[in-house]
Parts: sequence; C-alpha cells; structure tokens
Amino acid sequence: MKGTLLATLLLMAAAGSALAQQQPQFTHYGLNGMSLNPAYAGIKGQGEINLIGRYQYYNYNGTLDAGGSPRTGMITVSLPIQALSGGVGLMVYYDQVGQAKMTNAALSYSQHVKLGSGKLGFGIQGIYTYLSKGTYRAIDPNDVNVPNNASDKKFDAGAGIWYESPKFYAGVSINNLARSEYSFKSAGGTAGTPSKYLAENHAYFTAGYNIEASSSVVVTPMVLAKAVLPGEFSSKSKFDNTKNYSFEGGVRATIDDKYWIGGNYRHEESISGLVGISLAKDNAVRLGYAFDFIAFNQDARAFSSHEIMLSYRLPKPGLVTRPAIRTPRYSF
Repeated sequence: MKGTLLATLLLMAAAGSALAQQQPQFTHYGLNGMSLNPAYAGIKGQGEINLIGRYQYYNYNGTLDAGGSPRTGMITVSLPIQALSGGVGLMVYYDQVGQAKMTNAALSYSQHVKLGSGKLGFGIQGIYTYLSKGTYRAIDPNDVNVPNNASDKKFDAGAGIWYESPKFYAGVSINNLARSEYSFKSAGGTAGTPSKYLAENHAYFTAGYNIEASSSVVVTPMVLAKAVLPGEFSSKSKFDNTKNYSFEGGVRATIDDKYWIGGNYRHEESISGLVGISLAKDNAVRLGYAFDFIAFNQDARAFSSHEIMLSYRLPKPGLVTRPAIRTPRYSF
C-alpha cells in the first residue's frame, strides 16, 4: 500500500500543537499517569491496568491513498511493591500515522518516599521502539530521504518525578534521553545512504487538584504541558522554538467515585468532552469515552477524534492471614 510523502509529513506535523510531535497524545491523560511518567508506577498503592484506543482525526480523507488518521492502541500496568517502598510499571502502545508505524514498550521502576500527606516517586524507564516506514510515491524517485518499506529498532531511556497525595498530584518527566537515530533504506539511495529519523526528547508536566465540592462530588482541575526538545542538551536553541510546545487543561467532576463528566481544551487544536462510569465491586472497572472537536487549525485534520478507555483497579494489598487475637484470658 502506497502513500503520499508530503501529506504524511503534514499530518505528523498536525498531530498536536507541537510542531515535531513524534508520540501519541491522549485526552484521558488525567486518568492514566503511567503513560506520561515512569515515577507514577505503583504510587497509588494499588495496581491499575489501563487500555486506551484512540482514532485521531476520524475519517481524514486528505491526499494519502489509504487515509491518514492516526490510530493508537495502548495498555499500561502499574503495580506497587510494598517490600521495596516502590512500584513497577509497563507501557506498550502501537501507533500508526500514514505509512509510519511504531511499536513501543517501556518498563519502569519507581522508588517512593513519604512526603507530607503523600508520596514522592523517582522513576526510571527502559524503552524499546520498533519503527517501520511503508512505501511512498515520491515526486523524485531518487530522493534518499524517502524510505522504502524499511524498519529499524532501538533502545532508549526515560526518567521522571511524581508526587501523589489525596488532594494533589503533579509530575514531570522526559524520555528518549539517548535521542536514538533510526535508519531506513530508500529506493533511490545508493548503498550506505539510508533515510534518517531522529527520536527527539519529549518532556511532560502534568498536575491536578481534587476539590470536594460536596460529600459525593469531587471536582478535579488538571493541566498537561508537552514539549519536543530537538538538539543536544548543550544547544542554546534547544528550548527556543515555541512551536515545539503544547498546552492543555480541563476539569472533571466525579460523583460517588462512580460517574464522571468533564471537558478539556487543547491549545490551538480542540475542545473535548469526557464521560465515564465505574462498575463492579468497589467501582474497580472504569469505562470512559472522550470526544475531541477539532476547532482550530483544521489544515491536514478532520472534524473529530474519538477515544475509549477501559481500566481495572486491583484491590489494595492486605494481610494474607488474619492476625492473632490476644487477650488476658489465654495468657497462661
């Protein structure tokens, strides 16, 4: 299946407000910290399993032969390890944008320390990425920058800090610390002249605050800032390009820890609505849906994006055996 290179590049540039965004974005960021930060692993004190499916720019029918709507599937797992005062996490996602297909797996460990009414986590992350490029209809068939049905794989790393308390959470993280370079054979290139792709550093900051509006309603304002940081860390211009930053914020109201409804604004892109319900014992199963209305900069985009989330919260760890009951009656 062939695509048009120019349209693919336009779509990848439009995938978020960050001009060079290389990674998927999610509207359910306030309910899936594991996708943003390795320090989140296990910090809530109970296990979590999250699945998210996203169809971005639904039915985009630009110049790509098979359409170019980004499609992403992700699973994250967060588990506490009480004996180590820490936690482990796993994130796996598949992302397709035009002829570019990425499979990413990340294994995380977080060490937790008590801080005030909450916990502070320090996380590290090992990342494996498999990236493939399909076949393109190039204007110049001898262009060495056009990959030809090729793939490459690399290992990388990430790190983060996350604070979690009953009222407040915040985290900052960065990935692709090694800025791995991927090489792809091209149809028009001579031997030893592959097409190149550089995985830039991505940085994230997120925060939220739980406000008890009543005995049954909790209102949570939340924010997320994303940055693509091209260039070496010693480069003076690394942080200068404002087009490489994206900001969003929203609010979510949760009723009886069972139902929620909310809204989100993504700068220069979309306005979103979120709804959800919790099911099963202790409201352990959560099902959520997000609708993004693409209200700004509609070039190389479609009318809407859709996202479904399914998650399961494991029971909090408890004692394996019941403690002995001791009374003076049997003290002999």
